[in-house]
Amino acid sequence: MFKRKRNPAIIRSFLVPFLALVALLAIAAYALLGPTGIIAWTDYRTALNQRSQQLALLEKERDSLRNRQRLLDQNNVDPDLAGELMRKELNVAAPDEIIIPTK
Repeated sequence: MFKRKRNPAIIRSFLVPFLALVALLAIAAYALLGPTGIIAWTDYRTALNQRSQQLALLEKERDSLRNRQRLLDQNNVDPDLAGELMRKELNVAAPDEIIIPTK
């Protein structure tokens, strides 16, 4: 039988482009499937939409708390809010009041 001797130059000429192709395919796969890849963008977009909605709710709550803080200013307290808080915290009511719970 013949023993075919392989020429190292020929092997090297095929091996280098093959390794370069494998490296490029690995980079492309990471760019597509990686944690910051193209496919993950849809997840990021969904998370951004959810966070935007959550941010809108928190801003609304913050504005409500700012208004309440403004009404409870130490030098100029809103009498309606003071009465509401007094009734709520102390659990008191005037004899002629009718209380309708909302929750």
